[in-house]
Amino acid sequence: MTPVLEAVKLGKRYGRHQALIDCDLNIPQGRVIGLVGPNGAGKSTLLNMSCGLIKPTEGTIRVLGAEPAASPAHLAKVGFVAQDTPVYAELSVADHLRLGARLNPTWDGPLAQRRIAQIGLDPKQKAGRLSGGQRAQLALTVAAAKRPELLIFDEPAAALDPLARSGFLDNLMEFVTDLGASAILSSHAMSDVERVCDYLVVLADHRIQLAGDVSDLLASHFRITGSRQNITQLPVAVEAVRVEHTLRESSAIVRADDGLLSAGPWSVDAVDLEELVLAYMTRANEGVAQPTPMPTEAHR
Repeated sequence: MTPVLEAVKLGKRYGRHQALIDCDLNIPQGRVIGLVGPNGAGKSTLLNMSCGLIKPTEGTIRVLGAEPAASPAHLAKVGFVAQDTPVYAELSVADHLRLGARLNPTWDGPLAQRRIAQIGLDPKQKAGRLSGGQRAQLALTVAAAKRPELLIFDEPAAALDPLARSGFLDNLMEFVTDLGASAILSSHAMSDVERVCDYLVVLADHRIQLAGDVSDLLASHFRITGSRQNITQLPVAVEAVRVEHTLRESSAIVRADDGLLSAGPWSVDAVDLEELVLAYMTRANEGVAQPTPMPTEAHR
């Protein structure tokens, strides 16, 4: 099956600033992908390249099997909701739907009308007078009514209150299910990623630090706790992602087969998604050399 997003040695430079470096990705279709990382890591750059808004400086990127925005037909396969959930302040809700129908040959008018009614938007209301949550819902509806194969969201719920954020995520998942689409969600809120995503990409220090199915990543990472000597003398096949020492004991987030750890002189615990992400982001921030993140056998 054609990957939803494939990047090979992808890089982007703005003058002397390197926004992305040597990024490799091969993401299967049918996933809801969480893209996480600190500010300035290159997340928006990666998403903008995926939409064809900017071009790479090095390497290649393909979305749904083709160069991003390679043709009007390919452009119609991708729906994008940017961080500021862009809508036209002077246009009404109904105007947005009419504009969407005019610009998109695959526009699903009944879907758009049904969703607008479900979330209680007045078709006559100007977008500039909508709340932040309502604007986000309108932008999501316009993107989804294109009936795209891929929905891309760049921090769309960042400024929303908890209730509006919850409603937005519910509708996002409804659209993904209804359309049978893939989705990429960039977010700083790990609770959002845990709630809706089944595939994870960690981007830090302008590089891909980790990528894979959430279930596979959680099954292959553990927290071990023991003496400093034992934690600093791990078997070769155990990759230490992050190590912390206290006066009483040491701990490490490691990547390894469970069987390699079960008989060791330490206690072994599962990690949650936030702990896993923080371990890789911290390692990148400390400047430790990272190995190339390898996909699981199922995704090669």
